[in-house]
Amino acid sequence: MVFSTEVRATELLLIGYFAYTSVLAMLLPLDFAVRVQTLVGNLTIFAAFALLYWFRRPWLEILRDWLPLALTLTAYRQMGWFAPQHHTYELERAWIVWDRVLLRDWGLRAAIESLGALLPAVLEISYLLVYAIGAFGLAMLYVYGARDRADRFLFLAVAGLLLSYSQFPFWPSEPPRTVFPGEDFPTVVTVFRRFNGYILGGYGIHTSVFPSAHVSGAFAAAWSMMRALPEQPWVGRVLLVLAIFIAVATVYGRYHYAVDALAGFGVSLLALALAFLVGRGTGGRSRL
Repeated sequence: MVFSTEVRATELLLIGYFAYTSVLAMLLPLDFAVRVQTLVGNLTIFAAFALLYWFRRPWLEILRDWLPLALTLTAYRQMGWFAPQHHTYELERAWIVWDRVLLRDWGLRAAIESLGALLPAVLEISYLLVYAIGAFGLAMLYVYGARDRADRFLFLAVAGLLLSYSQFPFWPSEPPRTVFPGEDFPTVVTVFRRFNGYILGGYGIHTSVFPSAHVSGAFAAAWSMMRALPEQPWVGRVLLVLAIFIAVATVYGRYHYAVDALAGFGVSLLALALAFLVGRGTGGRSRL
């Protein structure tokens, strides 16, 4: 294994994103401490990338495969620093109208619960699995001897998340489970739902729920796997089915509004278009 001096497209994407949040921290009405925390954190990330290229050790190639996944978690937590001190709930009151139509009038909740705990459990498990999608995708590339396509997979998958995160400060909102407690909640409560509630209660952020990064990231990973590993179509299809379940789970479980899920799907298509444009713009030299 030889260390490649070529900067990967996913690395450029992450550097660009954290440069964007650095500028955002200076423009938004944030506390001085938050601005300093953001800038210091981002400078640390930039320094880490610089050291990565300076050392140029072959084993660092493996680290470069997995580092973007860790940095997407950092990007998510950082967005929590940009949360407003108070929410007006204007957006939430507008969005909930469509949820009531979907869940009550069109009978989505009743349909999901018609088989008892089976579908609710599947949906909650799917929602929980969103955290493992990126690692699963990389692992499949390793299993099928396609590790050289890691950047191709990661660029689109990571873009699907970052394009949602980047919008959070402009759509300040809270999830329906907290703004409208008890309203249209699932009547079937599984252990998986309780676990999801525990994770969101302890590690969720309060900046925005629009667009749904769960949905955009899941669909983007599915599109990306289809492009990166076309000789094993079952992998991409499994991720696509999982993404559909996740989208339904976000609304049924009251983790997101329906418009969040729809917007998240749109963001995944935007990420797909960006991947095509980047690949075309590099004249075939890119791994994308």
